[in-house]
Amino acid sequence: MTQATPYPIGTPGLPWEEAERNEWRALQARRRRYDQDVEPRLRALADRFETVVYGRLEYNGEAYALYALRSRDWNASLPAALVTGGVHGYETSGVMGAIEFLEKRAADYAGRVNLLAAPCVNPWGYERINRWNYDAIDPNRSFRADSPSHEASALIDLVTPLIGQFLLHIDLHETTDSDESEFRPALAARDGKVYEPGLIPDGFYLVTDTVNRQLPFQQAIIEAVERVTHIAPPDEAGEIIGCPVLTHGVIEYPLKDYGMCPSITGARYTTTTEVYPDSPRATPQQCNGAQVAAVCAALDYALAAPAG
Repeated sequence: MTQATPYPIGTPGLPWEEAERNEWRALQARRRRYDQDVEPRLRALADRFETVVYGRLEYNGEAYALYALRSRDWNASLPAALVTGGVHGYETSGVMGAIEFLEKRAADYAGRVNLLAAPCVNPWGYERINRWNYDAIDPNRSFRADSPSHEASALIDLVTPLIGQFLLHIDLHETTDSDESEFRPALAARDGKVYEPGLIPDGFYLVTDTVNRQLPFQQAIIEAVERVTHIAPPDEAGEIIGCPVLTHGVIEYPLKDYGMCPSITGARYTTTTEVYPDSPRATPQQCNGAQVAAVCAALDYALAAPAG
């Protein structure tokens, strides 16, 4: 989609009102099932983790429980780590990678760290394979006080009593071709702005926090993931998605200013992963594996780092 092809909803230059949001909702068909893909795998882990229902959503008669899994032997003397996925519902490996980590690798860290995982923060978006929630709101720009996103505010409420315990927060995402074909054009239309086409990077990259870069930590994750899938190169301007590359495969955003998920814990180490599932060089299992490798590398680095 280009500037010459207006988004099919709304009037160019005018932000959406409720009529446009209703028109958008009518196009969002359920394409997969949270209660079939996600919930059974989380229930199957009930013998290993405490299951926490940290919120409930109801959109137009459809109800969703928001699940987190936490270490059964939570020990306040140990650091805590938060793993989140599915903040953008269409980013499949964020959800599946978080679950695969819990199933296959989390036991490796027992007794060393308190784990808290919310594998599918946005189940309505997961089912519609959409970035936004039912209200056409991006949860990953809504992690702030008085959030307009029920998904974001529920996760904030879950995390808030544990502030001060978190050493690490890793948020699992994807950058897909549909970012340019659908989601960025939709964003421009929703906000009454002009859509400016961009480039989708071919490969994995990380987004760190402008005010807390922790570049050796980021690079340790890149090195681990590079054994699973390829890392996105910079474009001709030395950028990835319009941001200067700080070091191999790493860019930065001001996470708190943007209302992004990793800003909520106050953790020393934070990062956002970005897998590229549409690459001809990556399979779905590689994408899930890249997320698992990223979580493990993040934990390994954070737990080995000197305190303070």
